[in-house]
Parts: sequence; structure tokens; C-alpha cells
Amino acid sequence: MKLLAVASEGFPFIKTGGLADVVGALPAALAPEGVHVTTLLPGYPAVMAALGPVQQVEHLADLFGAPARLVRAEAAGRDILALDAPHFFARAGSPYLAPGGMDWPDNAIRFAALGRAAAHAADAMGFDALHAHDWQAGLAPAYLRFAGSRVPTLFTIHNLAFQGQFRADLFGLLGLPSAAFATAGLEYFGQVGYLKSGVWFSDRITTVSPGYAAEIRTPAWGMGLDGLLRGRGRDVSGILNGLDTAEWNPATDPHLPAHYDATAIAKRAINKAELQARMGLAIEPATPLFCFVGRLAWQKGMDLILEALPAILDNGAQLAILGSGEAALEERVHGATAAQPGRVGSFIGFDEGLARLCYGGADAILMPSRFEPCGLGQLCALRYGAPPIVARVGGLADTVIDANEMAVAAGTGTGLNFSPVNQEMLAAAIERAIGLYREGEAWARIQANAMASDVSWARSAARYAALFRGMIADRAR
Repeated sequence: MKLLAVASEGFPFIKTGGLADVVGALPAALAPEGVHVTTLLPGYPAVMAALGPVQQVEHLADLFGAPARLVRAEAAGRDILALDAPHFFARAGSPYLAPGGMDWPDNAIRFAALGRAAAHAADAMGFDALHAHDWQAGLAPAYLRFAGSRVPTLFTIHNLAFQGQFRADLFGLLGLPSAAFATAGLEYFGQVGYLKSGVWFSDRITTVSPGYAAEIRTPAWGMGLDGLLRGRGRDVSGILNGLDTAEWNPATDPHLPAHYDATAIAKRAINKAELQARMGLAIEPATPLFCFVGRLAWQKGMDLILEALPAILDNGAQLAILGSGEAALEERVHGATAAQPGRVGSFIGFDEGLARLCYGGADAILMPSRFEPCGLGQLCALRYGAPPIVARVGGLADTVIDANEMAVAAGTGTGLNFSPVNQEMLAAAIERAIGLYREGEAWARIQANAMASDVSWARSAARYAALFRGMIADRAR
């Protein structure tokens, strides 16, 4: 089976978040299932530089006002198509944001171009199916549908909170028939909805965990699309994300001063000491060290961590924070760090090596997200033996087995869950974790269970392959 995947980013060529990790890992995961994936990415400078010599496979004479081309290359073990459209993508910096932090003013047309190019490639180059990721690829299914193509499409929602909504007067620039701008189409509360397009015009829709697939079909978490998602019925499903377990491996990770596996987990103490030093914390081997890695945002529950700080400090533990995000939360993190030297440490920004050190050295990872489509952080924490403390939402609930009293007795817990998502319940979970940590044997069992968890793509890749085969069979009828 020949599959074309289209996304706005993909590791290791361009990455701003977990979407890139998923797009980068799926081709290798699907190969054993007999699915050959070609990934279409925008021709950002970083992508074009990473590809090296390329072969032009399609010339697009007029892609929204200027010529462009589709080029192909084998790079980093992946089959890549790049949309070489300098008028849209030959820009330094973020794929989405202009200097100053605002969206590029032409994002609507930039990612319409990506969708149109994906539809053209899927149809003209003989692909069996198209897999479109998130709103930036949301118009691809619409372009295929109105071109009369027989190529089936799967649309994956990575985060429903980001929908790609644009002014209605932009619709006339997209090159779609007027019938497409309707409730049964792209129209979304008087605007053009790119993510809605993907949901409406695709043969199947997936989210990145079964729990999130259920949540977004409710008014509480459906972000205005719950009715449409419920209406699609069995066409909507959740398939868990996984990790590239070769890339994420504490036994070989070059960012860790000490490598280890489940049989040598005591070596984590070396990483813990290095993490404490890097974060300006007191180097105390027996002190429980909690860590947060990610966006400093309301969604991620960073405010709850700061409100629950007494549960950490009053029980003799430490906190390390790595990330950036909302200015007010960054300021609060700076304040907590200054007020508690040696007990609270932080790094505002992102550093891949420091993130790996957090997973390989912290005793527990905090993820109190108010909603979480899947989350990769808890999978990294499990893989690296840092039991995650997670809110019981979305993919966090699907992947972390709570080490409650019965689970501890049965030897099955891999982390701690809490609900509802508030400061009080997070504090209770932290205190429970500190108690288990100080029991020693119980915490060691939880760590071992965490590292034994299957966080690979194997099961999910089989589900994706079955879904693609079903879509193709349905279109052939």
C-alpha cells in the first residue's frame, strides 16, 4: 500500500511540538504492516537544507499566484516530498509565527497551498490513500472531494483546540466551488474552518487516543464540533500515539550522563544529581524530585502546579520546571524560583538535552493537564522510569495505570492519576507519590512497571494499517 501523509511539520526535519514526533515516527512503524509512507512537508528552509539533492516530480504552474514544485528525496530513512513554494515557505523562524510572535498574516493561503498540493500529489502520483494531520492539512480532503478523486482520506485531529479558523472573505481565494462554503462543508459560525473541512470531507477521522475521541464528542470538550463528530458516528475513532523507542531509549540516549535500563535503574541517581545541579537545586539524592516539561499554559495545568507547590515543599521535595509559554505563568515561575532557592529550579525556554535529562533524572513527572489529546510526555516518563502524575483525562487516562492501594498490592501501577483536575486533587496525588517514594520498595516496583510499559507504535500501527485497508476497500466498492 502506498500512503501519502501530509503535515505542517515532521521530525527530524522541522519540529515545534508532538505533531512532528508522530509524523516522523509513523512511517517506520507502518512499514512492517506493508504500508509505505511518503510524507509531504512544506519546503521550509530547514526542510530543504536537510533534504540535500532533490528530484522534481511535479511542476505546479500557479499555486496561489506563483509557480511551485513538488520535489522528492530520501532523507533520514524517510521518503519525503517537499512543497517547494518559496513565496509561502522560504521564511526564517517559526513555521507559523512571524517575528514578534503573531501568526503569519497569510497562513490561511500558505496552508491552503499545502492542502491543494497534497490533493494533487495523492491523485496524480498514484497513492492508495491520503493521511492528513491537523488543521494545516485540513483542506486536502476538500480539494480531493471536489476534484472527483477516488483516493480515500484519513484525517487525524491532534488537538481540537487549534482549528484553523479564518475570515469568510478568504474563501473566494481558495479555488473551491461555492457549494463548499456551507454548513455541510467548510463554513463554521460564519468563518472558514480548516479543521472542520478535514472532519467533514474525510472518509475516516481519528484522534490520538480513545479517551480523547470520546471527550470531543461532548459539549464540554467538543469546541463547537461535538455535534458534527457525533454525527460521523463510527467514522471517528481514537488510536494512541506511541514513541520511537529507538530514539527514546535511556540505555543509549546521548543526552544522559548515565545510561541505564530496568536492570540497572540505580544509575538514574547520577542523572538526578546532574539535573539538580543544572536546575540550581540542592544535590540531595534522597529528596523526591518532581519535574514539569512542556508549555507553561492553562491547558497544561501549570497554574495548578504553582498552587500545589506547598504540597511539594512542605513535604521536603523539590520541583524543576522546563518550558515556556504564557507570560503571566513565566513570571510566576520566575517568582517561585527566586523565593525558593535550592528547592525550586526552572529553565524558561526549551532545551532538548535538558528535557531528556528531566525524564532520565527526575523521580516523577507532573502532567496535570485540563485536557490532553494524547500527550507524549507521559510516554517518555514511563520509558525512562519517572512515574508520571497525570490528570485523568484523554490520553493520560488511557496510558497511565494509577498506583492506588489495590494496584500497588497487585504490582500493576505505573504512575498516579487524579480527578477532578484541581489544585486540591493534584496536591493529594503529590503527597501520595511522596509517601510511595519513601516506602522505597513500592516506588521501585512502580518504576519497574513504568519501564515495562509498551509505549511503542506496534499496536497502534496495526490499527492504522487496518483502517487504511478498510477505507480503500470501501472506496473500491
